[in-house]
Amino acid sequence: MSAQAKTVRMTYREAMRQAMRDALRRDPRVFLMGEDVGRYGGCFAVSKGLLEEFGPARIRDTPLSESAFVGAGIGAAMGGMRPIVEIMTVNFSLLALDQIVNNAAAILFMSGGQFNVPLVIRMTTGAGRQLAAQHSHSLEGWYAHIPGIKVLAPATLEDARGMLWTALEDPDPVLIFEHGSLYNMEGELAADAGAVDIDKAVLRRSGSDVSLITYGGTLGKTLAAAEELAGAGISAEVVDLRTLRPLDTATILDSVTRTHRAVIVDEGWRSGSIAAEISARIMEGAFYELDAPVARVCTAEAPMPYAKHLEDAALPQAPAIVECVRAMVGNRG
Repeated sequence: MSAQAKTVRMTYREAMRQAMRDALRRDPRVFLMGEDVGRYGGCFAVSKGLLEEFGPARIRDTPLSESAFVGAGIGAAMGGMRPIVEIMTVNFSLLALDQIVNNAAAILFMSGGQFNVPLVIRMTTGAGRQLAAQHSHSLEGWYAHIPGIKVLAPATLEDARGMLWTALEDPDPVLIFEHGSLYNMEGELAADAGAVDIDKAVLRRSGSDVSLITYGGTLGKTLAAAEELAGAGISAEVVDLRTLRPLDTATILDSVTRTHRAVIVDEGWRSGSIAAEISARIMEGAFYELDAPVARVCTAEAPMPYAKHLEDAALPQAPAIVECVRAMVGNRG
């Protein structure tokens, strides 16, 4: 073995598949269920090949009824299994909202602590792929409103590979939101990559002039904006939230206390967004540290257009982040 750690080049999609394969091998209680996850290999090819490896008892194609198969997942979890339920895209999770909010999130409390629901629900989220208004939602902020569940948004290969096992070990329901634009993202991943923490935000770039706070599909755009800002003499710190519930408020406030400015980049709509919650927490916890009001770069408040140029205009983009920061800090180049 070389002293230098071995890495493997793979996509985000392959990292997710590796995470599921590892979980299925490690724990016989783990199984995957959802629409087209078996023979078809998943709508986004994340589960491709798993049916052949693990068989139909553990890779289960379900009827097209989100309420039914999420409910079955809840029952299986309460019965001692460790189900991974895949919902094709986040908009379809609305058909299972009663199961997720009234059952999965509440059973532990409603039972007086007698019954846990160790369930993991994966779903694709986000826009940018010309899927129009019904398949381009970013509703993870909605679910972050609900006590009784954890909400994860892996934005890197390491998190795509490592969050699933940690989530499966959690005694309570965990929702994992995978941004559709990330599946083809390629990079290097340690050959021995394993489970990661799901409770803490991380700094993806250090800086001193402004904190850029983001997650999921907008992390890459935010890092690109930070790089451009560096050319203008503005040092931007990038905080990847990773987990939207519970929010790592301490890391957010620590960053803002050092930079004294904050811009939140969120693909959700501005009104009632997770960006609004983060802004409120900064105001509550670091108001006297701020040298400027907290700013937000969010998606336009309209159903997502199909036309590519309109979709791009509706979404947060690196130029809009740069413009927002320059207006706050000033161009120092």
